[in-house]
Amino acid sequence: MRDAPINLRALPEQRDLVDHAGSLLGKNRSDFMLEVACERAQAVVLDLVFFSLDVEKFKQFTAMIDISRDQKRTQALFLKKRLGMQK
Repeated sequence: MRDAPINLRALPEQRDLVDHAGSLLGKNRSDFMLEVACERAQAVVLDLVFFSLDVEKFKQFTAMIDISRDQKRTQALFLKKRLGMQK
């Protein structure tokens, strides 16, 4: 269960943008912001960290990246279809 608070202030137009983007993915503001913030935080950390892996661990690592990439492609296709239906 999530019980650690994260508070921030935003301009109304920033809040509205976040709400709109979240709703396009079927997420509420908190879920969307947490997901996006964590994705970006992971990217920043990974960009600054060097690590070495044996062959098996490297295969596991690349498999995780491929899954993430496939999920993003699926989300993009879903959004294209959804937006196409709204026109």
